[in-house]
Parts: sequence; C-alpha cells; structure tokens
Amino acid sequence: MTGVVLAVAVSSALVTGSAGPAPRHAAQAVAPAAGKKATGITLDGDHLTVAQMRAVLHGNAGPVRLAPAAADRMRAAREGGLLALSRGQRVYGWNQALGPLKDRPLTDAEQRDFQRRVLRSHAAGTGEEVPPGVARLALVLRANAMARARMGVRPEMVERMLALVNAGVTPVMPSIGSLGTGDLQPMAAAGLVLTGDAGTARLREGPARGAAEILRQAGLPVEFPLEAGETLPLISGSGVLTARYTASVDRAERFLDQFRGAFALFLEATRAEAGSLDERTHAERRIPAQEHEAARLRELTADSAWMTEQGRERYGEESPRVQDAVSVRAAPHITATARQTLDEAQTIITREANASTSNPLLFERPDHTWEFVMGGNWDGARIGHAIDTLNAQITDVAVLSHELSGRLIASKWSYGLPDNLAGPPVGLNSGLVQVQTVGAALIPEMQTRAMPAGVLSRPEKFGQEDHNTMAMASVRNLDDNLSRAEIVLAVQFLLAAQGIDLARPTMGDLPLAKATDTLHHRLRERVPALGDDRWLTPDVDAAIDMVTHGALRPDGS
Repeated sequence: MTGVVLAVAVSSALVTGSAGPAPRHAAQAVAPAAGKKATGITLDGDHLTVAQMRAVLHGNAGPVRLAPAAADRMRAAREGGLLALSRGQRVYGWNQALGPLKDRPLTDAEQRDFQRRVLRSHAAGTGEEVPPGVARLALVLRANAMARARMGVRPEMVERMLALVNAGVTPVMPSIGSLGTGDLQPMAAAGLVLTGDAGTARLREGPARGAAEILRQAGLPVEFPLEAGETLPLISGSGVLTARYTASVDRAERFLDQFRGAFALFLEATRAEAGSLDERTHAERRIPAQEHEAARLRELTADSAWMTEQGRERYGEESPRVQDAVSVRAAPHITATARQTLDEAQTIITREANASTSNPLLFERPDHTWEFVMGGNWDGARIGHAIDTLNAQITDVAVLSHELSGRLIASKWSYGLPDNLAGPPVGLNSGLVQVQTVGAALIPEMQTRAMPAGVLSRPEKFGQEDHNTMAMASVRNLDDNLSRAEIVLAVQFLLAAQGIDLARPTMGDLPLAKATDTLHHRLRERVPALGDDRWLTPDVDAAIDMVTHGALRPDGS
C-alpha cells in the first residue's frame, strides 16, 4: 500500500454525542484543493469524518489504511476472544450457528467452513446494484468499525478490505434484501468478492465481472479465507445503510441548494414582494436554519429592480402587492426544516461511522480476561427514522416547487405572465403547460413513497428477528423520491426562466439581480427560450440533467 497518509481527527465530543451537529458548510469541502493530490485516510475506529466519507463516496479520498495502533488492539482483542472460546463461552456466529439455528453448536473443525457457508447463504439479495461509490464507502465504514477492536477480527481482514478499495475493486451489492437488521445480503455479496469465492465486482469504472477475474486484473490474491467469527462482523452492521444515507444527504443538499436558485428565479419572474424575506421577521422565529435561508435569498435578489414597486408598476400592476401567496412567503420556513434535518444528519452519520455496529461484541474484563456480549448494535432505527423524516421534507419541498410552477403558468396567479407561458400568439402556441404536468405526474408518487417505512416492522425468522427497522426500504424510498424531486425542480427552472424571458420586453432596462441573471444565463446555455411551440422533451431532459449534476446551484451555495 503506497501513498502519503494523513491521520485526521474530529472533536471527540461529536463522536460521543456531547456536542451538537457539525455546521453544514463544514462538511461540504471534500475534494482536495486544485492541483493537490489527496493525501488519504487512516482508520482508527474513532475519527472518521463526514468530509472523509464524502471523499470516499466521490472517489477522491486517496489511499485508505489501518492505523498501526488499531491493528495492535485488534490482535490483542482476537487473542482474548479465542481464549474466551477455549474456556467454554458459547458465542453466536463463532461456535454457535445463526438466527433460528442459534442453538446449534459448531465444532472447532466446522467454524472456518461456517464463515464461507454463511456468506453463500446470505448473499441472496436482488434488485438494482448499489451505486459503486456507496459500495466503496460501505467497505471503508465496516473497516473503520472493525478497527475499534470490539469484533474480534484479524487486522489482516481490514487490510484486505482496504486493499480492494485502494485497488479500485468494488463489489457489486444488490439493493433489495436487507430489513435494516444489519446489512446481511449486500455485505454478504461483498464478502464473496472479498474472499474470492464468488460474486461479481467492478474494477474502477469497468464492467461487472466475476470476482476472481477482477481480483487478478487488479493484481490482488484471489483467495482470502476468513477465520472463525469473521463473517458476522462483516455483514451484521450498518455500513451499507450509513453509506447510502451519506450519499442521500449529499444529494439532498444539492437539491435544496438548487431549489433556492429556482425560487429566486420565480421571485424575479413574478416580481415578488421582498418583504417576506425581511431579516427582522425571520429573527423572530428563532430558527437559525430559517434565518440562513432567508439571508441567502436576500443575497440572491438584493439588487433586483424587478422585485420592487417600480418593477411591479412597470409590468402593469396598478395597486400595491401587499403580500404574496403562502407558497412564496413560507418558502424559507419550509426549506429550513429540511436544512435542519441535514445538519442533524452530520452527527448521526459521524456517530454511526465511529461505532461498534455488530453483534456480538468483545470486551476486556478488569481481570484482563475477555468476554463476548450479545446485543443489537446493528439496529438501524436511528438512521431509518432520520431517513423517513428527510424523505417527508424533500417531498414537501417538491410539492412547494410544483405549487410555484402552477403559479407561473396561470396569468392570474403570476400577476400577468401569459397563460401557459406561451410565446405569441398565445393560443396558437400552447407553451409549457404540458411541461408543468410532468411535475404534477410525480407528486402523487412522491407522496405515496414518503410513507415512513420505519413503522412497518414485521417479524421474520421464526420470531428470532421479530422487529425489523426496514431502514433499507426507507433509503430506497428517499433515493427514488430525490430522483422525482429533481425532475419537479427542473420543471420549475424551465418555467421560471421562461417567465423572465416573456416579461423582459416589458421590463425594459430594469435589471434582474446579478445572481439570478447569471443563473438564468446558465440555464439558457443548454435550453433556449421558447418562442413558437417545439418538441419539448429534449428541453426537459436537458434541465433534468443539469439539476441531477448540480449545475444550477447558485454561485456561493
């Protein structure tokens, strides 16, 4: 393993829970500075940060290695664990079978073969492949959890996992099968690749192929047999769930940043009354995230001549606006609830990444003997419920986005923009009305998939696993809804930009805010303004592509 490696640290208070969530902006700078090579990550089980996790997710973390001190602790713990077994302790997954078969003892001769059989039997998942960045991060998260030296695995196992990561070998993990009671199916699939026994993997960006072929191509030994007790720590944890949550949080931030830009364009197109962004009003609510949202919107629209009495008069409004609709005045309040949840996610993810999320765990007694303790630290309820909450809030913002789009296509609701945002002659041209219904088609799907899966537990495996968090269903719902939300937001961008183009001839020399003008120009580089009706699917697809890749984030977000 080569490369300069940087050991990093975060406040221990954040890991133990005595501090509040990390500032949102602090977790975003994950890429190395331009021209600088990523220096890497050292895992010790205590100090993995959200910024580092995002770097792994996006493939710019550099080499990842195990801290020597952590390796020493792991060796000592495994020696103590094996001694506890030799003295007669019966331990789940070591010298006892699993699940409903937990009462079946395993002989010393069976224990090593048992590890291979568990991986084969548990690698039964199906569905779409987990994104490669998520699979890569899941391996790093499990390695970091093992580095805490509570699971009894050899440091060589962690080093094998990191060898795959550093060589660009990513196991293909299925997305369906886990109930949030550990990452059994996806991590078992990873385990087959890890051991070289079966499964499929990718080498960097290449196609999925058999594990043995990929390992040889990467220059790694094909076979890596597991020793007694090493399968359960790999699959009985929350690595995949935490990795997927981290990716979803990253994506949700990108979505909310772009909603801010789309909303600013809406405010310009409708010459909205800026009083709803007044700093004094938001300070009275005493919600920092709300104050921040309003402040950013003030910055984006501060120098607009359209959002003034002069601008409204220029467009033909004969009386003061007084106030806009609820969707306009309460937008900072609505988005702030999701922002606050994303801030809280930093703490949840950091704690989970630096915790012993497995069963059983190994502890040293005061007399320096060791014992295994059976528990439920693999449980994903905390993450699952947080995911359900974020899903509901992203859905709410998407509903808001759709409502704003609905205002833009109606002349009465937009204060005089042409109906359907049609180019002249209106009526001969139908405009963007069917683009707006693209968003409408997705809102019921989002609302249905916002149902919290975390309340839908069902007993399985003869009642041995009689409560399941269903957290993996929660994160699939969130990811699917983020895809829908990005389409809904792309529609709003198209409509708001068209509204600005249709209003501009009347507004004459009155300028848009500099920030909104820049954002409008960026969209128009890919999607030209609509005059006469044309085939609109390419326009919609281009806008969706821009939103999906974060291209419509306002500068400074």
